[in-house]
Amino acid sequence: MAEKIPDAYRDLFRKKAFAHLATVMPDGSPQSSPVWCDFDGECVLVNTERARLKFKNVKRDPRVALSISDPDNPYRYLEVRGRVVETTEKGADALIDKLAKRYMGVDKYPYSKPGDVRVTLRIRPERVSSMG
Repeated sequence: MAEKIPDAYRDLFRKKAFAHLATVMPDGSPQSSPVWCDFDGECVLVNTERARLKFKNVKRDPRVALSISDPDNPYRYLEVRGRVVETTEKGADALIDKLAKRYMGVDKYPYSKPGDVRVTLRIRPERVSSMG
């Protein structure tokens, strides 16, 4: 069952707030990566590259957890547990450029390599908690 991101915490998706995305490895152990994130009004969006471990993990097991700390007050945070309900290449290059603008102040993501395939993960919140 989907749960909403509280209005009082949506500002975190407009700041340079890094998130940590936890995925499930094949042996059941957790794997965590710092990520940039966005919010489309329903789902949390994370952009990655198709060859990355987090992408392989969510293709096999879509359950994830994400925590986002407020860069202005690290004691204020949002935790989202849910599932990746869609992985898409459509619009993924535009999203990584949008995130690069927010997080780095540049118009184009500077770390793309030839052959990289960007993918957007849409995470539907199932359990949301917050503090601060």
